[in-house]
This record gives sequence, structure tokens and C-alpha cells, in this order.
Amino acid sequence: MNVRRVALIGIACTACGDERAAVESTPPESSAGPAWFAEVAAQSELAFTHTSGHRPPTYRIPEIMGGGAALFDADGDGKLDVYLVQSGTLGEPRTRPNRLFRNVTAGAELRFEDVTDSSGAGGSGYGMGVATGDYDADGDVDLYVTNWGANLLLRNDGDFTFTDVTATAGVGETSWGTSAAFLDFDADGVPDLYVANYIDWTIGGEITCRNAMGTVDYCNPDNYESPALDTLFRGNGDGTFTDVSESSGIASEPGTGLGIVCSDFDGDGRVDIFVANDGMPDFLWRNTAEGRFENVAAMAGCAVDQFGVAKAGMGVAAIDVDEDGDTDLLVGNIREQTDSFYANQNGLFVDRTLASGLGVTSRPFTRFGLGFFDFDNDGRLDLYQANGRVNRQETPFTDDPFAEPDVVMRGKPDGKFEEILPRGGVAHGLFATGRAAAFGDFDDDGGIDVVVVNRDAPVHLLRNVHPARGSWIGFSVVDEHGAPVPHARVKCTHDGRAVMREVRVESSYLAAHDPRVHIGLGTYGGAVDVEVIWPSGKRESYGERAPGSYHVLRAGR
Repeated sequence: MNVRRVALIGIACTACGDERAAVESTPPESSAGPAWFAEVAAQSELAFTHTSGHRPPTYRIPEIMGGGAALFDADGDGKLDVYLVQSGTLGEPRTRPNRLFRNVTAGAELRFEDVTDSSGAGGSGYGMGVATGDYDADGDVDLYVTNWGANLLLRNDGDFTFTDVTATAGVGETSWGTSAAFLDFDADGVPDLYVANYIDWTIGGEITCRNAMGTVDYCNPDNYESPALDTLFRGNGDGTFTDVSESSGIASEPGTGLGIVCSDFDGDGRVDIFVANDGMPDFLWRNTAEGRFENVAAMAGCAVDQFGVAKAGMGVAAIDVDEDGDTDLLVGNIREQTDSFYANQNGLFVDRTLASGLGVTSRPFTRFGLGFFDFDNDGRLDLYQANGRVNRQETPFTDDPFAEPDVVMRGKPDGKFEEILPRGGVAHGLFATGRAAAFGDFDDDGGIDVVVVNRDAPVHLLRNVHPARGSWIGFSVVDEHGAPVPHARVKCTHDGRAVMREVRVESSYLAAHDPRVHIGLGTYGGAVDVEVIWPSGKRESYGERAPGSYHVLRAGR
């Protein structure tokens, strides 16, 4: 415990320092270019306001952490629907449910219909995050909702209705769940489920903490000295799960898990698990193929940053940023800490945060939801970060003392990133306490849109309106039942360049994303040669496909 507390010194003092740093870091709007996004939630009828239940003078730590979002095709009509997780009031029955919105876009403008009441997907409990996956192999995407308290598994019945099957499936985890992910760690073709848990916390055990201004505020997690054990459920193939946390080794180390992402990080053909811990060294659970995992983060170089600091990890993104065939990692951290960008080199990681240009811009803000996507389709990945404080600001941007602007970083030809203006890619700027950020293409126009859940504020729906997007191609990678196949990889070869992208619905923070693979092609407008490497290791060639649309790649066809 003493070693851990030494590593936590950096996070324990993050509220200290100049509170004006974030304000002073705002570049002049005169240097701004065209907006990349337009905020259209209200006009699209995506009506949702997150509620934390905060009632001064008490500050209960779960109130500063929610809520989540999932983008998925609930009814198989090919359109992305939206599920938004509500929190409520701790210790009281929730009066506002989670919300399910059906995508009913028919023309040029996005439109959503609230179908929560008829769907049965409202859920219960003090909500945090959500994961998506077809746990029962019926071709319909199901929902796993994490809470402070008992989590929920909502089975998709295929007609836009959902049934709570938590008890029968055996996944009623009662810890404080945050991010979760479906994966097939034992390669048996049956989805398994990983749940990241935060801290062991009770309402009666809350303590009083003060911020740099000396006023009562939310505590940092190390004040509780109670990191939690994560949970791993193995799918049995009959719609039920078995808790294998202990036998697999996952329960061998406690952590303060917030973000999660799964990938074959070392290229051995098995899916590994990375967990971003808040104020503790991060986890990289290497899959050893005997049904066990070992935490190799320290040995692999992604437990702490290059200076040996265990940062306040929240959101996480994983993708092959440098196109060398390995999955790289980005961990979003708290204000006054840089993000941590770990470049993967054959299973070992090198901290290249400063060299990538991701260090300076991130420092003034607290980053939760984030993701690498090619928003302008120029063939280079960009980065979106949803920001929001966990301690009150002395000089706030708005009436919300936790609100911050989001940030968009553009990928440059030299492999570095630079911030675009206007800040957050939106004209006139948006300020909120950002949490989950989920990414997907709602109107199938090849522009990746963003949904951001904001604490105690309306949701943001950011439609991609970049005026000069390049060429693009997309793929829906599905199994024989028509369900997305997480962690399958799509290799696209075009114009002498090979790009590998993975089917990934988990990552960011408390979020699940559009399962389709999207690749920006820049000025290239010719055919793209396509190959899929399935999680089993089997490779299938799908020949050449034309850009400008999404193509279905079905296993065995």
C-alpha cells in the first residue's frame, strides 16, 4: 500500500496549481478554421439530460463519474440507434430511466424517436456505463449496463424490446461497475464479459475532502484506500455465464478501473485486456491461452508514464496509429497531467506522448471519453476528447464549476497531432462536464459523428459537417447470424498502402461505439482490396470494394 501511495502523489495534488491555466490556454478564435461539427441534439429530438443527484453540501464520489452511451443497431435496419445511461440519486429509487432512441432519419436531417417505454430498456439502479454484444448468438445486439450496485443484462428480443435476463444469465455483478466489454478470450466462439470496477464505496462510508480552495469537494479515489477487483465472466454457450475472476487471475490485483479496451497487443493470436486505472498503475492482462491472465503492464511499458508516474487514467483508445501493424494505446488523464500515448513495438510500449504533440494541449483539461477516428477522411487519424473537471474551478467557464470545452486534435503528415479551432470543432464552442463519448456514422455519409453525455446537462450530438472531407470506405463485419464480430481485423490495401483496422465497440469511457470499420482514403478514389482476419486466426479475402459506402463482410462468404 505504501508503494501505491507514493505513485499516487501526482494525482493527489492535481487540484493544486494555477486554476486559470485552462482559461489562459484558449487560443484566439481569429485563428479558427471551419467547424468540423454541428451540435444538433435538440433539433434531432435526442432529448436526454443526465442527472447526478448531487445535493449540496454533500459530495458523494459516484455523482461526478457518470454517465454512459452506446451506439448500436437495435433492430437490424442498418441505422445506428442510441442508448443513454441515467444515474439518478444515490440511495433512492430512480425516477428517470435510461433512454433508448430509435434512429428514424429519412432525409437530410437526423431524427430520433424515444422508444424507452415500449422497449423495456429503461433499466434501474444508479447508472454508469454500457457495453454491447450478441451474448446469445441470435443476431441481435444486447446491452450490459453497469451501475453503482447491481448491473443489468438486457436481452434484445429482436423487435425493439428488451428483457432483463441478469439473474438467469448469472452476471449480476454488485460492485461499482464502470466500463465493460464483451470479448471471446478463450476463442470458443462464445462471447465472454469483462467488467471494470472502481472502488469499494458505500454511502455511509463517504468521507469529507477539500479542494485547493479549501472548500468541500469530491475526493480523489486514493483517499478511500479501497481499490476494487475486476470481474471476468466466461460465456457457457447456453445464454449463461460463469464467474472465472479468480481462476483466470483477474482477481489477483485490485485497481480503480475506469476505461477498458481489448486487443491482441502482443500478436500471439489471443485477445488481451487493457484497463485504465485512476491514480494507480494501469493493467495489461496478457491472455496466456490456458484460461488465465497475467498483468504484464509494468514489463510491457504501459503501467506508468515515462517518468514512472501512475496517472489518473479515465478513458482509453486503442488503434494502430502509426500503421506498423501493432495496436497502440492512448490513456486520458486528469488536469495538469498529460495524456499517455503508448506506441506499441511488437508487444512492448514506448511513451511517445510528448513526441506526438499530445502533451501540451491536453494538460489544462480533465479528459474522459476519447477516440481516434479520421473525421476529415484525409487518411490520417484524428482525436476527439470529451473534457470535464472532477474538482470545482476557481475561475469556471460557466455556471457549472466542472465544465470544460472538448478538444479535437488533427493528425498531421509527420505523425504528430495539433489542435484544431474552433475548440472542440464546434462554432462558438461548447462547455459542459463531458463524460462518455461514443462515435459512429448516423447518416451513413462517411463522416464520423459523436455523442457526448454530459454530467447534469443535456447530451451533445455532434454531426460531422467538415466541409472538405476526403474519400472513404466502410465495412460491417458480421458473423453467420449477422451480428458484429468484436476484434476481427480488416486489412485494406490501396494505392500501395495497407491499413489494418479492428472491429471495436468498447473503449473511450463508459461507452460502446458503431461496430463498423471506417477508413479515410484522402484523395484516393479507386477500388480497395479487402481481407478479414477473424478472431480465430482464419483469413478471408473479399476482393476489391468501391469507396463511398459501407460493405457487409459476412464470415464464410
